[in-house]
This record gives sequence, C-alpha cells and structure tokens, in this order.
Amino acid sequence: MRPLRLLACLGSLALALAARADGAQPTAPTLSGHYEGAITIMGAQLAIQVDFTTSAQGLAATIDIPQQGVTAMPLSNVGYRPPQVHFELPAGPGLATFDGEAKGDEIAGRFTQGGAAGEFRIRRQALGVLAPPPAAAPAPYREEEVTFTSAAGTFAGTLTIPPGAGTHPAILLITGSGPQNRDEELFGFKPFRLIADHLTRSGIVVLRCDDRGVGGTTATRDGATTRDFADDALAAVAFLRTRPEVAATMIGLLGHSEGGVVAPMVAARSGDVAFIVLMSGTGVTGERVLLDQAELVGRAGASSAADIAAEAALQKRIFQAARSGSGWDEITADARGFAMAKLEALPAEQRQAIGDLRAYADRVIAGQLAMARSPWFKFFIDYDPAADLAKVHCPVLALFGEKDLQVPAESNRKAVVEALSRGGNRDVKVEVLPGANHLYQKATTGSPGEYPTLAKEFVPGFLTTISDWIRARTGLGG
Repeated sequence: MRPLRLLACLGSLALALAARADGAQPTAPTLSGHYEGAITIMGAQLAIQVDFTTSAQGLAATIDIPQQGVTAMPLSNVGYRPPQVHFELPAGPGLATFDGEAKGDEIAGRFTQGGAAGEFRIRRQALGVLAPPPAAAPAPYREEEVTFTSAAGTFAGTLTIPPGAGTHPAILLITGSGPQNRDEELFGFKPFRLIADHLTRSGIVVLRCDDRGVGGTTATRDGATTRDFADDALAAVAFLRTRPEVAATMIGLLGHSEGGVVAPMVAARSGDVAFIVLMSGTGVTGERVLLDQAELVGRAGASSAADIAAEAALQKRIFQAARSGSGWDEITADARGFAMAKLEALPAEQRQAIGDLRAYADRVIAGQLAMARSPWFKFFIDYDPAADLAKVHCPVLALFGEKDLQVPAESNRKAVVEALSRGGNRDVKVEVLPGANHLYQKATTGSPGEYPTLAKEFVPGFLTTISDWIRARTGLGG
C-alpha cells in the first residue's frame, strides 16, 4: 500500500536541491569516483557507497547500501553546482534526498526521507581489487522460472518446490499496490523472497510473480483495478492446479496490503482456495485507509495540526473529483499554490539550483494526480472489502503490524474480524505483531520514512507464525 500524501510530497520537494527543470546538468570531472561513508539518522549509522560518473550526457551516480542488499541502484536528479551536490533516491514511499557540499575528496550534508532527517558523509576512495563474495550455499529445494497466461497477457514468476516425492501444499504470494517485482522489493528488502524461502523449506510450494508491467510479465496495468488483479490471481491458482508437485485441494493465498484485499476477493469467488493469509489486509474502504494513513504518517513526521487538516481537506476534494471526473483544475491550482509557497521560502541558492520553480512543482503535482485520476484509484477509494470477507469460508490467518501507519492495525483488525464473523467463518486467527511496521520490520515510529534505515529482516516470530499455521491446516504438522 503506497501512501498517497500529496501535501507531504510537496513539502518534501521544498527540501530538494534538484537539477534544473530543463534537464541541463553541469558536469564536474573532479566529482567522479567511488565514495564510501554513511548516513547517520535517528542515532544509527547506515553504510553507503556512491559512484559518480561523467559522460557526454552529464553527471550520473549509483548507490550501494550493503546492509540492505542494494547494489548499483541509479540515483536521480544528480547535480553539482560547486560546492553544492544534490542527488535523490527515488525508490519506495518518501523520496530520499541528499544535499551536501564537496570539499576536496569529501561530500557531507543533510539527508531527508519522508519524516526523517539526518546527515550523510562520504569520502572518495581509491578502488582496489576486491575479492569475490563467498558463494551462497545452495537452497535445499528446486527453483523454476515459470510463465502462465490470462486474458490480460503473460505472467512471469518463480516457483519454489520442496524436495521429496508426492504432492505438496502450495501458496500464491500477492503483492501490495503499485507495480512490484516478484520479490516485492523495496530499498533492497525482499519480503516475498524471504517468505518463499522459509515456506518452501517448510514443505510448501510457493509461486511469486512479477506484477503487470514489471519484469517478465507482459500484461499491462492500463485501466486495471483491484478486481482485475483478482483475475490475475485466479489465473495463477489455475496454473498451480496444473502442476504435478501441487496438491490441488491445498492451494492457498498470501496477500500483503492491497494483496490482502485481492486474496479475499479470490477466495469469495473460487472454491479452489483452501486458506488465506492476510498481511495488513484492509477491512475498511480505501478512502478511510488513505485518510487514516495521511494523519498517522503526518503525526510521525511532526507535521503541524494545520498541515494535517489541510491535507485531509485536499484528499477529500481529490476523492470527490475522482468520483465525479470534475474539479481537477481547481485542485491542481491549489496544490501548485501550496508548492510554490514552500519553494519560494527556500534559501536563494536552493531556488537557483532548482531553476524554474513552477515547472518543477507542476512536474511533481502531475505525477501525484495521475494516480488519483486512474480507474484503479476510483475503484479503490469506494471498495469495501467487508462484503467479500463475509463470503470467505476457508481458514484465515490475519496479521497486522502494531506500528503500521499505512494500514492501521486496530481499525482494520476490528473490521476484518467483524466481517469474517458475520459470514460465519469460525477458523480465523488474528495476530498483531509487536513493534512491526507495514513491512513487518522492527520499527521505531512505523513511518515510511524509516524504511530505508531498517534492518532487512522480519520481526521475530513472523515467519514461523505463518508456516506453523499453514502446516497445521494442510496436514504437514504444527
């Protein structure tokens, strides 16, 4: 579930020392090289490595974050107006920005991401010959690249198969909102790869797929809604039923965030689903989720009460415009006014580095409002998952993160439980995992701004809670 926080995004752009809107990039051969250092944020250090290169096209850079498994990730809006250096990490919720000064072989300055702020310092290094990393031990299971088709096109994925003769229980992993790869990768964290590895080692066949428009999947997202993603999942279940390694009566679904909305849709329509696991599945309308999300993330980022109220008011106008198809010009104009006020309050050197302030603001606003004008958004804000949850009669494991600010635990837990109970489902287990954020990492505030700084691992007990529950319901043991 990716946050739609228009005012927060515009507030973040006011901090950015971006390249000129016309794309012109000053080159600086003396900046080229390999730099190593760290981000210091919330009392912790995160090691980083940045490589700057200069070509006829201008200055470019990539970043490595070893603790998070990030390697050679391209940076955007790389700019150098001596001594000012700026670059951005455009992955995941909350754009990460680096604003610093180059002094000799060192670049140091301010790091901001979402509601979090800290410092960074990197120093140019002489590149030596590095020994290759040790080879990883082979997994004790078989991994196969697979494809299957639906009315939307071809889907590509990875099937992991436990050793041993006979058939096994199987599970399909369904990603959250936005185009994501089969590992559901975010800032180097690969939740679905970790889940697939653990469950396959536990005796369960796992299928994880690239979303529409990602990787090897040819199906497109154009005009698609959550209902269409449910059709994709049904096609994946049909594919699993054709596999000789799969016990056809023991196929389940695991959905994260929007995937936790898709899974009940599928289970309500298909008798081929034997169980579902919901990771932060919603129990209330998308409109309610987005309003709650914006308020909680705003508070975690120390936004003022006035800014939080202004964001809620603008969100409600966006919801109305999405339903009616009108009012977008007024919304765009108001958002531009807010952004320009923030940009014009910047120091002169930052305004100069940005260049055309209005063009920059318009570019960011257009990107935000494009999603709000999509068929997906119109469907999402009004869809109430309670109706489909009430039709789910297979066993359900519903997990929530105590510090999840994107799908708040308490309101959604209560709504999910009430809907399942209303439909007569008595095989339901619900757990709220202490300290867990939306990605089920150990969190401080739960804000998306923390995601880049957290260890790329789940909170204790998360994986075994899932595997033990599935094994108990598929005859593999507790």
